[in-house]
Amino acid sequence: MLYRITVKQNRVSNGIRLDKGMSVDVVTNSLTNPVTTNGGQPVIDAFMRIYGVDIKKAGALNMVYLDCQRIN
Repeated sequence: MLYRITVKQNRVSNGIRLDKGMSVDVVTNSLTNPVTTNGGQPVIDAFMRIYGVDIKKAGALNMVYLDCQRIN
């Protein structure tokens, strides 16, 4: 499954800035939301790889700050 994870709102926390609209694509074998599965590790890794930010340290690894859409 391919999921697109998008930041819903601007956030600055612990010296990390997240801007609304930042998005990553995550491939997973699971049918469940990758933000809430396995501690969100694929999402953490994707944001680190693409933007160089630790979304978990920013306190934004939850559905309040992230939108998750299944692409296929």
